[in-house]
Amino acid sequence: MAEVTLHVEGMSCNHCKMSVEKALKNLAGVTGATVDLGAKTARVTYDAGKVDIEAMRKAVSDAGYEVK
Repeated sequence: MAEVTLHVEGMSCNHCKMSVEKALKNLAGVTGATVDLGAKTARVTYDAGKVDIEAMRKAVSDAGYEVK
């Protein structure tokens, strides 16, 4: 398993936090996603053989947020 911390812009409330977590957790290969609203980060645990960071960026973008 691999882990990455993404910096996510545009989150302002718990609904935003839940939306980003859900978008990431719905990706095949992601085993965990924890968003820290205050730090504007998402820590993702994933199987690098099944999903890559670009797919995570796209999922967050599709949910309406921006990964820096």
